Amino acid sequence: MVDSELPPLSDKAPYAVSRAMLPLACPLPDMPLWNAHPRVYISIEKTGEATCPYCGNRFVLIEA
Repeated sequence: MVDSELPPLSDKAPYAVSRAMLPLACPLPDMPLWNAHPRVYISIEKTGEATCPYCGNRFVLIEA
């Protein structure tokens, strides 16, 4: 299988993140513990979107 044929790590819609939630860390507090991974801080400020390297959850920065 070629990399371009691989499915995304997460098929969920992106999580909306406001500036009040920064610094962004995954897993988020409301995520279930059964699928938790080590906390990782994710830089989202420059591009406005980011993906967790562990679980593939996508995050989008919103202006709210």
